[in-house]
Amino acid sequence: MEIDPRRLGFLLAVSRSGGVLAAADSLRVSPSAVSQQIARLEAETGVRVLDRQPTGATLTPAGRVLAEAGERIESEVGETRRALAALEGDVSGVVVVGAFQTAIRAVLVPLLAELEHTLPGVELVVHEIAEEQGRRALRRGELDLLVIEHDISTPAPAPQGTRDVPFLDEPWIVVLSAQAPVPTTLLDLADSSWLAPERGGAADRALSRLGTELGYTPRTVHRYLDFDVALSMVAAGLGVALLPELALRRHLPDNVQWAALPGLGTRRLFVRHRATRTEPRAATLAVLEQMLQVAANLEPV
Repeated sequence: MEIDPRRLGFLLAVSRSGGVLAAADSLRVSPSAVSQQIARLEAETGVRVLDRQPTGATLTPAGRVLAEAGERIESEVGETRRALAALEGDVSGVVVVGAFQTAIRAVLVPLLAELEHTLPGVELVVHEIAEEQGRRALRRGELDLLVIEHDISTPAPAPQGTRDVPFLDEPWIVVLSAQAPVPTTLLDLADSSWLAPERGGAADRALSRLGTELGYTPRTVHRYLDFDVALSMVAAGLGVALLPELALRRHLPDNVQWAALPGLGTRRLFVRHRATRTEPRAATLAVLEQMLQVAANLEPV
């Protein structure tokens, strides 16, 4: 029995994504290409590797054995690549970054796409995580880098043993229904119902700051944690929202408009890392440098 190891990668993609169509998307090939590779793998091994159902494809027991072999090969290849990079004097190792949705979408996903070429010895692992949980994970050593947010005000000093590196300043944006009159000043929104951001977050602090500066308390309705949820609520006419510019770097609902108004201020993003005699590692600093470059090259919305 001869098995082409490259075919195991296709089976592994089906296993991880839950179906041929999803595997094709993740591999950036056509579904027929995935099906052909699976069919050839079954011909080579003489066993059926997938149970195809209307709801998707699941691995047979033989398919699971082969997928596990594919995982081991993938791991070995990765270790070999990192070892070779280390011999050549390049940085290497695993770097774990914790961040929230907007930073992941705008910075870390593009960085992951290029990392194999820019830092071949480094494996970047991204965790979407709430900031408070991320602070604890960074202290425990579970994260190497953590993206944190502040309103325009100067943040408090980083805790002892850590360092905050300025990452990105982005304007706050007012998002409202496309049927609403276009505001020219914040006072035009004095009678509006605002969607309430997550308590304690930068958007919550920014909304409170604006109320203090303008001399009125914004009337809030509903509450959201996720900026995409806020956009859906705005599209449904449930209120207006104060969002950072990065939240607009996606396909917006048709029934939404946005305005950059004077006085809104900015959201300031920092990347926090441990600062000890042995940290940050060279790989951590290399990833941080790449993150700063991607952020610096972002075009305005």
